[in-house]
Order: sequence, then C-alpha cells, then structure tokens
Amino acid sequence: MTTRRESILARIRTNLTGTTNVGTRIYRSRVEPLARGELPSLVVEPISDVCVQLTSAPTLDWTMTVRVAVIVRGDIPDQVADPIIESLHAKIMADLTCNGFAYDVQPTGVSFDLQEADQPSGVISCDFVVKYRTQVANLAAAP
Repeated sequence: MTTRRESILARIRTNLTGTTNVGTRIYRSRVEPLARGELPSLVVEPISDVCVQLTSAPTLDWTMTVRVAVIVRGDIPDQVADPIIESLHAKIMADLTCNGFAYDVQPTGVSFDLQEADQPSGVISCDFVVKYRTQVANLAAAP
C-alpha cells in the first residue's frame, strides 16, 4: 500500500509528462548530478508535510509543500526556463485534486538560483502547497 503523500507526488510527476522542452526528463527526488544531455529537466520533491488533527473527526489534514525544480543551461537561464515554467504551472493547476488524492493545490512562489559555469545554469524552484486528508491511523486511506 502507498501513502497518499507518495500517490500525490507520483501523480504530479505523471501530470508533468509532456512539459515544454523537457520531454521525459522528469525525476522524483533526484540527488545525483544531471549530465548536460539531461537538461532541461524537472525534479519533483517534497519539501515539508505538516498535519493537524481534526478534533471533530478521526482525520488528519495535511499541508505538503512540493517543489518542482526546473534545471536549465543557457545564456539567460531564467529566460530559458520561462516557457517550461509556464507549461508546468498549467499542467499542475489542471488537476487540483491530483486525481482525487488531494483536495487543493496552490502555487506559493518561485525562487531563482543562477550559477556561473562554462555555460550559465539555473535552478528555478516552483513551490506548490498540496492539501490532503488521511485517516488518523492509516496514511494510505481517505477518511
């Protein structure tokens, strides 16, 4: 059995298939460096997951921050990333329930980390808050 958290992350990754200029270079929580031939790429990873127990029901309300990192190379990395960000945003916002595993998805911000190298590169992080609910004693089950 898979937790709702993992189901949501898997669904986001699936929804990002076909993102502009990325193709299939979409990874889940990748920690090893990307080769030049693997760029541009997306990395989907959880940043935090906080819960509150509802006293009126035996459920947990979760608020998970998910980051989609856009990794690019180019003379102006944020400009190279822009059509990718536009595409990924539209894809995530088109499925606000992550196929029924969540009850809301909202963007919370974008941050830019631009680096000088033999060719300038950038990691542009797009953060989203995903709200979902589980049973108190079962992280895989809906309430």
